Amino acid sequence: MPLAPATNVRAIDAPADHGHEIDVNWTLSADDGAGQKNVMIYRILRTPRMRGPVMPDSIPPGDQSYKLFESAPYGNAGWKFVEGEWDTLGEVPVGMSTYENRGDRERGSKSFIPDNVDFRYKVLTISSDKAISESAVSAPAHAVGQWLNPGRLAHIGIPTAVFTILVLVFITIAQKGKELYVRPLAGINAVDEAIGRATEMNRPILYVLGLGAADEIATIASLTILARVTKKVAEHRTELLVPCYDAVVMSVAQETVKQAYLDAGRPDEYKDDIVYFVTQEQFAYVAAVNGTMLRRKTATNFYLGVFYAESLILAETGSIAGSIQISGTDRTTQIPFFVVACDYTLIGEELFAASAYLGREPKLLGTLKAQDYAKAIFLGVLIIGCIAAAVQWDWLTNIFHLNFK
Repeated sequence: MPLAPATNVRAIDAPADHGHEIDVNWTLSADDGAGQKNVMIYRILRTPRMRGPVMPDSIPPGDQSYKLFESAPYGNAGWKFVEGEWDTLGEVPVGMSTYENRGDRERGSKSFIPDNVDFRYKVLTISSDKAISESAVSAPAHAVGQWLNPGRLAHIGIPTAVFTILVLVFITIAQKGKELYVRPLAGINAVDEAIGRATEMNRPILYVLGLGAADEIATIASLTILARVTKKVAEHRTELLVPCYDAVVMSVAQETVKQAYLDAGRPDEYKDDIVYFVTQEQFAYVAAVNGTMLRRKTATNFYLGVFYAESLILAETGSIAGSIQISGTDRTTQIPFFVVACDYTLIGEELFAASAYLGREPKLLGTLKAQDYAKAIFLGVLIIGCIAAAVQWDWLTNIFHLNFK
């Protein structure tokens, strides 16, 4: 008796995903678990066959079997679609009647599955004695990405909406002039003290923006703090030194310092050599800054921004020079060196909190307060979730079930 084929093969776009996936379903062979009971595996095939990827300039002119997918991460990719030829996708064991034809989004990948391209599928039923029975071909189906994945609504959609509302509410409150409480940090409170110390000793203040580029968050936060420090320095008529590693950062810092002197009502005391370029060689820059510390005997050193292996060299030299030192970076590998060698250290996101606290910019303050409230809410949800898991409230824990499609 011939092997009974799989029947009713259906191909549909996978729901609630980013596209590039088609689900294939079929009715099991009559000999799977019944009849001859000799089904071993199901093999899934797809047409048209995809050949490639190939570079666009290698596509023969006028060949309509090729399709070019533009804006690929590694350049445009062309694929040849051959009707009547079949790609073998994979196999599933006896008893299974579904297959997820999941592919990559990268157009240059060998397993790329394009969206909006019709594919047809068939299933080969293979018995233990190697007999093969072929199903009918499915109707065409194509993959399409969806805007909303309901499976991620509880743990991505709702938290995002809550946080967005909190940000807008607190920014509005801050813009209306209401004072928002920000938990004081030792490093922040020490800024005025450090500036006052330099003024009393009649020695300069050194401000190091780090080695980051102008588009890095830590550098932007440091520039905000620089504006606040400069304004205070201008009020006290203390000398300020800002050696720069990056030319673009130097240009931004010059405008920041100039504006701070203007805000302090002392634009005539601004000098172009307050902010100056040193070099973009890491350790040559560090050597120059260290020399400035020792020659000028700076009373206060600020190290705020992006730092790498030079962090301990700078901090140790400042300690030898007898400077009070305030540091902060988002590079976790450098934080221990600053902690042991500086008087005050802003750890991780405290650097960003300091820029909001000192700058008093409504958008920064509103965002900071929204983060604090969001963390409190999420911590509460986490505690409730732990309790729910412990007492087996499945209806509650299922709300946060992750769908990784």
